[in-house]
Amino acid sequence: MLRPYIGYCCPGLILLSLIFWAFAGYAYRVNAKRAGEDPDKKDFHPMAVHLVPFTWPALILIYIFLFVTRALLYGIFLILFAFALIAFRKPFLLIWLDETARKVGDKLLEANTFLIRIALGDWDHTQPI
Repeated sequence: MLRPYIGYCCPGLILLSLIFWAFAGYAYRVNAKRAGEDPDKKDFHPMAVHLVPFTWPALILIYIFLFVTRALLYGIFLILFAFALIAFRKPFLLIWLDETARKVGDKLLEANTFLIRIALGDWDHTQPI
């Protein structure tokens, strides 16, 4: 079904790969000319430029998939949230969030207090946290 259009797609993909390869090469050259103490200078491997024609299609597909997934999840959230506002008049969400935040916060504070007591040498099992 797509076989007749391969002749149109391949030259475009090759041209796009060459453009992205040129972009990566230019970015590598600009980065290499930066001073050593420049905070924007990154440590790129020289062969990373040559992998660009092979990695960009996968990255584009991943970005599109993530965008569609986020959009769908956001739409589902909006529908469920509107339904929850209509169906439940009581602010159950705020009550549940308050209880969950206190439980998680208490556990984190207990763990951190225990770690601080171990680190400072005040490790006594009989003392309550």
